[in-house]
Amino acid sequence: LLHFWLFLGISLAALLGNGLILSAVACDQHLHTPRDFFLLHLSLTDLGCICTTVPKAMHNSLWATTTISYTGCAAQLFFFVFFITTELSLLTIMCYDRYVAICKPLHYRTLRGSRACAHMAAAAWASGFLHALLHTANIFSLPLCQGNALGQFLCEIPHILKLSCSHSGYFREVGLIVFTAGLAFGCFIFIVFSYVQIFRAVLRIPSEQGRHKAFSTCLPHLAVVSLFFSSGILSNLKPPSVSSPSLDLTVSVLYSVVPSALNPLIYSLRNQELRDAIRKMMTGCFSGGIKHLFSCV
Repeated sequence: LLHFWLFLGISLAALLGNGLILSAVACDQHLHTPRDFFLLHLSLTDLGCICTTVPKAMHNSLWATTTISYTGCAAQLFFFVFFITTELSLLTIMCYDRYVAICKPLHYRTLRGSRACAHMAAAAWASGFLHALLHTANIFSLPLCQGNALGQFLCEIPHILKLSCSHSGYFREVGLIVFTAGLAFGCFIFIVFSYVQIFRAVLRIPSEQGRHKAFSTCLPHLAVVSLFFSSGILSNLKPPSVSSPSLDLTVSVLYSVVPSALNPLIYSLRNQELRDAIRKMMTGCFSGGIKHLFSCV
């Protein structure tokens, strides 16, 4: 029951926060900018991560079961890798957006037009799909003969790989993991390099108000990136000597569930336009509901 209520609270927070961002960006004309366009897609990936992992965990906790079907495990792995990879691509693209906006403002409209944004978003989703398809097809083509206990609340690649007894398939999947880690590290280096250039440009802005506005658009994204990479690194690079079932569960929740609930809060804290749009939308819905109630009475 404790696991059920914990997962329920996190999932409701994620659904509410990301749902408000999606509605505000879609309905408010002032939020139809490249930054908010990619924020909308980021909210979609957060909702996808929550809906892929949490419902099954809540079902198992509530009904005291620990089973998942073979096809269900394959589907969960595919969609989880799909949304996580897409989120990494989107975070990298959003970093590039901030870099162009602050370091090359005169070229911003040319480099970040609606067509270019649509192509980048499509590339992020396509890369996530191909990456997830490669891993899922390879993992579930391996003979699994080392039992059927994952020791985790979701189907993850390392835990499924431990059940395999195929050496060739094992090394093939390890090669894919190394390739994935290289791409993730490349994205991390690109983000760090971009933010070094961004902060150098911001510190050269003469007015304090201009510096504050520039920092307010960058700090939420930097916080989300830090949360994403720190939780992923903690999950995948922790030494085996400190591994335990409860620690593995906590770390998996930290990188697979918690960021989806915290991202909307982080972005709305420093984005005044987004807060105003959400407030206006909620006020309009509340006022409309009150008018409808009185008209029914």
